[in-house]
Amino acid sequence: MKVLVSAASKHGSTAGIADVIGSALMTGGYEVSVMEPARVDDVDDFDAIIVGSAVYAGHWMKPAIELTERFAERFREKPVWLFSSGPIGDPPKPAEDPVDVVEVMKVTGARGHHLFAGKLDKAMLSFPERAIVGALRAPYGDFRDWDEIRNWANEIVVYLGEISAARR
Repeated sequence: MKVLVSAASKHGSTAGIADVIGSALMTGGYEVSVMEPARVDDVDDFDAIIVGSAVYAGHWMKPAIELTERFAERFREKPVWLFSSGPIGDPPKPAEDPVDVVEVMKVTGARGHHLFAGKLDKAMLSFPERAIVGALRAPYGDFRDWDEIRNWANEIVVYLGEISAARR
């Protein structure tokens, strides 16, 4: 079974989450391709799809939205999961799903969405981004919970295993 993991990431934090998800799926015995949304030319060869995006100002990044719109019909024919990355702090805030997620779930027929905490690295930010972070008094740091990410990916591994067993 072939799985696509595609995530839009501005500074690499969400791409790191996609890599960990891909590794968990590979460990589960699946053939996995992890790639940026703009590099996805076709989804026909994949049996399952996971799409993620960093969240800025409550919204998914444009490349992730465009990917889901480009292949909406094909996505609805396959098991699809979505994830977002962005809340920071301890506890991570904001805790609510990004504005776009309800529509993206509808367009793709996704089985679910998971919101993961993100990372805010001052060295990676532009001057305007640092100004916004300062005005919001947002904390810097890596708030990603790798166990939570792997556990979510392993739930997908179990589900895909059940699909595979049912097909035999």
